[in-house]
Amino acid sequence: MRTTIFSWLDHEFVALSAEAPPGASATEESERLFRRFENELAGFGLSLDHTVRTRLWGRDRQSRDLGSQVRVKVLSGKARSASSSYISPVHFDSAAKVALDLLAMRPSRPDSRKNVVEYDPPIVPIRFLVYESLVVLSGVTAVLPSIEAQLDDILPRIEASLRDAGSSWDRAAKVSFFLHRSQRFESLKELFHRRVGVRIPEVEYCHVDGYSAEGKLCEIEVTATSL
Repeated sequence: MRTTIFSWLDHEFVALSAEAPPGASATEESERLFRRFENELAGFGLSLDHTVRTRLWGRDRQSRDLGSQVRVKVLSGKARSASSSYISPVHFDSAAKVALDLLAMRPSRPDSRKNVVEYDPPIVPIRFLVYESLVVLSGVTAVLPSIEAQLDDILPRIEASLRDAGSSWDRAAKVSFFLHRSQRFESLKELFHRRVGVRIPEVEYCHVDGYSAEGKLCEIEVTATSL
């Protein structure tokens, strides 16, 4: 497990990343991984309730699906948070079927509570959360014939979520693009720049092999601050 403590956007964060201890199934691996993360956070006076984002990695579709089911059960109630999931065999250095990245935030006030906003009707990922001045959107995707069509669907929905969260593209602190391996980063960069003419302080790109459904070519995660 890799544990990183850092200051960002006027808050302290704890980031955890690990591949699961290899087990009989992706379900068992995911359950063990969340227990490890829970114990690690407790050492810093935090819990899974302080989670603001998780990113789940599956070696294959079955592993992604089973890991996602465990995550829904574990990160419920106060632990509900922004999420995304990807299929990427090359992400793994071990025989594990599931890996997880988790970001937790230490609130500046003991009475602070996450405001979680669901889709209507609610689906597995939340739409976004607001935690003090932090705005965190779940990964946003679409199933359409081309990357251009998908971005034309995804980006207005992100803009609407930012607006409803009291934020905007101008307040975006980090944008993470998870692009299907069949697509080129250069094309994505050009398409995004044409549609969102705002300088984002932190931008990252990663190739993946799959998502929650066939036909998706890109998933975009956004972290921002409120106005």
